[in-house]
Amino acid sequence: MSYASLKKRQRQERDSYPTNLALRVHRALSWLERAEKCEDVDARFIFLWISFNAAYANEIGNQERSSEQKVFGLFLKKLLDMDKDDVLYKLIWTEFPNSIRVLLNNQFVYQPFWDYHNGQLEEDQWKSKFERAKVSAHRALASHNTVTVLAIVLSRMYTLRNQLMHGGATWNSSVNRDQLRDCSAFLGKMVPFVIKLMMDNPRTLWGAPCYPVVDAQRD
Repeated sequence: MSYASLKKRQRQERDSYPTNLALRVHRALSWLERAEKCEDVDARFIFLWISFNAAYANEIGNQERSSEQKVFGLFLKKLLDMDKDDVLYKLIWTEFPNSIRVLLNNQFVYQPFWDYHNGQLEEDQWKSKFERAKVSAHRALASHNTVTVLAIVLSRMYTLRNQLMHGGATWNSSVNRDQLRDCSAFLGKMVPFVIKLMMDNPRTLWGAPCYPVVDAQRD
């Protein structure tokens, strides 16, 4: 599934979309197109993340905060309920299972690890959190709890996103190639499908975008 095929469909259907959905899809597709043109993995990951965020149109933020976790979990459950062909399920359990397990065991994409290094947590605190998080993640893996696994995976990717966007990593750095390669590959499959699901279900309540288009000429 590519930008070209999704854009062709969007041009045919966009006039029938509700305004909020039309804007989300338009923005998400624009960033997906840019991601597909990237030759370096750092930029590809960033543009794919923006595309996903344009579709979701809310901050993922700290997934250990119950309110944000609940909102994001409901969004993912909505997607999975619409996924009649189990594409997201197969993406996790068939196409990327090894990469996901490696990511979940990687302390460098776990935010409390960095909170410890920034003096916000004690060493035993982040280690305890990490062990509990790994147990929770592997329990979800063992029970094929797709919503929970997907939420945890994306929260790890959010930490990786923060490292790049806040200047906490070097471009083309050798220390994060594996994470960026695997995360870009996963998002490259997931994001187009999320956009497709939204186009398949135009009457679903997706909510207002964070930054609507405002006519500068109005008072």
